[in-house]
Amino acid sequence: MICHPADLEKITRLVCNIAREAGSYINKERASFSLEKVERKHAHDYVSYVDKGSEKMIVSRLREIMPEAGFITEEGTTKDDVSTINHQPSDFFWVVDPLDGTTNFIHGFAPYAVSIALCKGREIVVGVVYEIVSDECFYAWKGGKAWVNGIPLHVGTSEINDALLCLQLPYNSDAYKPVITRLLNHFYGNVGSIRMIGSAAIALCYVAAGRLDAYAERYIGQWDYMAGALIVMEAGGRVTNYAGEDYFMEGDSVIATNGVVHQDLLSAISEC
Repeated sequence: MICHPADLEKITRLVCNIAREAGSYINKERASFSLEKVERKHAHDYVSYVDKGSEKMIVSRLREIMPEAGFITEEGTTKDDVSTINHQPSDFFWVVDPLDGTTNFIHGFAPYAVSIALCKGREIVVGVVYEIVSDECFYAWKGGKAWVNGIPLHVGTSEINDALLCLQLPYNSDAYKPVITRLLNHFYGNVGSIRMIGSAAIALCYVAAGRLDAYAERYIGQWDYMAGALIVMEAGGRVTNYAGEDYFMEGDSVIATNGVVHQDLLSAISEC
């Protein structure tokens, strides 16, 4: 049973190696990738053999670390996926996004990443996000702070007037278009600037690194945000859902900030 921070640190470093291996495979396949190899899951939501190949590789390697752990994976290539989070305190499960930012990937547009989290009951205990193009591995374990390529991370300190926000555009455009339109109208011209980068996992890591001051998105999966959320929290930031609840692990919305601007985002989202 894993209970000591040293155990989590060891697992984190093993997961970093797995994420880098998957990233190497993705990078190699990108060199000869063709749009003809893309499948459509839903409107504007894509998947390819690269996503599936990466996922199979990651799952196989993670089984070697913890054979008893379950899985929540984006592409569902493992037969023992758990459909919902198990609330038993002693139960471990991995949450895997084998290629976050698939639309970016198929267009050769950075960033795109591998995201892997380990959860125990209702807690995220390990988070690893590997950004493939920049060769940056962001990682954290519970109680061990947050890091990128061995360098410690900490969120920024900007107030809302100077903040750099990331307001992502999820695939569910019909439901979210009225909200994002109002959010943009609310913040555009009243903050430092606004970005959309196409990868939830990387947006979270950029908040942890102080490159962004806040990130918000709805209609996303657990695999999109689980690893990055821990990295933000261990870097001194705050993560909630759109309702402002600190327990966000079963939802489809995430706000991650430097803490300073969190209430500003919550208030704006409530109004919108």
